[in-house]
Amino acid sequence: MNMLDNKKIALVHHWLVGMRGGEKVVECLCKVFPDIDIYTLVYDKNKVSSIINSKKIYTSSIQKKPFSKKHHQVYLPFMPIAIEQFDLSDYDIVISNESGIAKGVLTKPETCHICYCHTPMRYLWNMYFDYLKNEQIRFLKRKFIEAFFNYLRVWDLATASRVDYFISNSDNVRKRILKYYRRDSAVIYPPVPVNEFKFSEKKEDYYLIVSQFVSYKRIDLAIEAFNNLGRKLIVIGDGPEKKKLERKAGKNIKFLGWQDDSALKKYYSGARAFIFPGEEDFGITPVEAQASGTPVIGYGRGGLLETVIDGVTGLFFYSQDAQSLARAVEEFEKIENKMDRHKIRENAERFDTSIFEKEIKSFIIEKYADYCKKYNL
Repeated sequence: MNMLDNKKIALVHHWLVGMRGGEKVVECLCKVFPDIDIYTLVYDKNKVSSIINSKKIYTSSIQKKPFSKKHHQVYLPFMPIAIEQFDLSDYDIVISNESGIAKGVLTKPETCHICYCHTPMRYLWNMYFDYLKNEQIRFLKRKFIEAFFNYLRVWDLATASRVDYFISNSDNVRKRILKYYRRDSAVIYPPVPVNEFKFSEKKEDYYLIVSQFVSYKRIDLAIEAFNNLGRKLIVIGDGPEKKKLERKAGKNIKFLGWQDDSALKKYYSGARAFIFPGEEDFGITPVEAQASGTPVIGYGRGGLLETVIDGVTGLFFYSQDAQSLARAVEEFEKIENKMDRHKIRENAERFDTSIFEKEIKSFIIEKYADYCKKYNL
């Protein structure tokens, strides 16, 4: 028996309309705390796992707005108000799973609020100017964004004070939280079910990308590099940049859309290397590739520096352009046969789901005890 027994716990997540890294954390928290309730702005039961669907799920006013499940981003101006309308008065512990809006919930002094932060909102802080440049936003829309984002930054900073304890998903994000919110945080890496991935030493003649097609992922660099190299590249994913990327790609580049888990694991295990040209907060896909014994060729910044060992489980390139990526691929092919696939897999085991579950539960028990002592609860 521990002090969380009989305590009511709520989980707040921005939206549940797919199963990406943030939703995998939601799923894992549902396993760690079986009686947890979920609050989210928008929910599509057809796009999330049965584990998440088995929980009590409460949605916001945005759920009933037109096309909210597919185009929830357009309702961003309404999200701060919507998230503040969740009544969490009956809960002892609130866990916000956060990359922008979720930590904005209001809680009573008797409620301990713990935030698992994937990143402070990228488009407000560290990637603001990249967002304005890469999205090619027109003048009037740009002026609206500048004014609205100024308000949203003030709100985002204010909501950081509503959190009692922060957890960051990497040391990279820990530094951002310290920079933008002036708050300390503990690092607990996101869960990756390493043992579910198919390990293979035998590789086929293709390189692999698994990604959402948005500008900051920099899939365009990989397309340009592989057009020049002529190597076979398989691209799994979808997103708003899909048509633009397909038009740019040569015949050696094949787009497959999103794949089911079985097919995805097959492509991971068969690839010569996994290509990761963007800068991520943590980046789960490179860990999934390594779990399959597949090395990573990636941009040497951000969370990748914590998940890949340069020259052992992959190779970094340090200038974010197609020429540097192409040179890294050519350098990789010189040392490819010397890489130990078992060491690559072993490196991924540091991020296994079992480690996350143990660390997150231990952290919440410890911090809730501290909170109760501090407030005489």
